[in-house]
Amino acid sequence: MQCPGSATIEHQIFYFRDLSNAKVYADLLRPGGIALTHLQYEMDRAEIDRVLAAAQGYQLQSNSKVALEQGYGADRAMLARCPNLLAVSMPGSGYEAANLADCTEAGVLVVNQAGLHAAAVTQHALGMMICLSKKIIQAHMAMHGDADWSPLGYGGHEIDGKTLGIAGFGAVGQRLAEICGGAFGMRVMTHHPRMSDADIRARGAEPADFDAMLQQSDFVVAALPLTDRTRGMFGAREFALMKPEAYFVTVARGGIHDEDALAVALRRGEVAGAGLDVWQVEPPPADHPLLGFPNVLTTPHTAGMTEESRLRVARGAAAQWRNIFEGGRPPRLLNPEAWPRYVDRYARIMGQSVKEHAEP
Repeated sequence: MQCPGSATIEHQIFYFRDLSNAKVYADLLRPGGIALTHLQYEMDRAEIDRVLAAAQGYQLQSNSKVALEQGYGADRAMLARCPNLLAVSMPGSGYEAANLADCTEAGVLVVNQAGLHAAAVTQHALGMMICLSKKIIQAHMAMHGDADWSPLGYGGHEIDGKTLGIAGFGAVGQRLAEICGGAFGMRVMTHHPRMSDADIRARGAEPADFDAMLQQSDFVVAALPLTDRTRGMFGAREFALMKPEAYFVTVARGGIHDEDALAVALRRGEVAGAGLDVWQVEPPPADHPLLGFPNVLTTPHTAGMTEESRLRVARGAAAQWRNIFEGGRPPRLLNPEAWPRYVDRYARIMGQSVKEHAEP
């Protein structure tokens, strides 16, 4: 389904399923001569391939796992069917649906919307920390149950002065450190192998060895992308290192924590509870073991799904697309190594050179 008047529009971006705020995207893209083409996985593959062959852009939908399962992850096989593709855009900060090496080799840019969900995701993580520590969910369920209950059993603990360990220190981690360190006087530790100690301290946290962070934290928050390095980062060993009164919270990606290992750790009392927004399979099955714990707060990957953040992402992604088609260098570029090949690809496809100021 193309935007009205798309027959006169020169450039095309395609996406599968329902795109959050698709009308906002379309309204912002249309003045730049860009059409959105809506595809369905159930469509005839020949028709899909026709669109792929012509399109210069691919906007990923929110569920990257479905794109991979359907064979529409941005990898070598798919890129071979997209001779005019300039860039692939992720809907959030994650990029597991794009093979960066394959895209770089092909001269295709991969961009994301890192930072645009940060306010919503930060507030979600903080809300989980408070709900878990204050036993708000357990108290809520008790009041709606039939059993006798006493308020003395649901007092919980304050988070003031506690220690927060953050795995991943991007926009979400830094905002969480700012709030927790400032408003609640928490000690904030983080482990980020690619950030200098000075930069970490300048952003309000203590640089720490990963194991030491786990051992000393009252809350451990995962806020980092899924990569080969982070896959399985939290397993039986890591949960055993945590204090029995500590909570594990993740607003990252499914696959970074071992769900079975976490269930075992909860049964053994190795951790006090967990706040989980992401899952290996989304949505998780109704009989998933982690859904049966009263001290586990669960949400269906909705941390970044506020109305405000969805609008911010739509506007940010549309602006980035216009910048790309106008020959600019996108601000949230994940594979800068692709730039030299991209420059040649852009000239061949667009019939003009990238802007002079766009060179790295």
